[in-house]
Amino acid sequence: MAKPYLIDWAPVAIRDLEEIFDYVALHNSFDRANHLHSKILNRVKTLSSHPTRCRIVPELKEVGVNDYRELIIAPYRVFFRITGRTVGIVGVLDGRRDLEELLISRILRESS
Repeated sequence: MAKPYLIDWAPVAIRDLEEIFDYVALHNSFDRANHLHSKILNRVKTLSSHPTRCRIVPELKEVGVNDYRELIIAPYRVFFRITGRTVGIVGVLDGRRDLEELLISRILRESS
């Protein structure tokens, strides 16, 4: 049996998850937010075995960037990069929104 991959959450990905939780708790319910939070964490844990089963992010693949994969937990997309035996979680974004717009706003927010 292959050694499991280590899951490493980038601080920005942790913030993404916290923002999703806060939004769902505010606009729906705390219980629903808690359920979603647990669901995302549990699904991400499954990346410790066979993370390559997830597809390369199509929008990035179109421009020749093949280093990032995504795990879909509808409607959210968990973006990650595999380095050695580590799965680095780099973002959790709402799949209903435009990826390019989200990335640009993230870059602008972090540079100010």
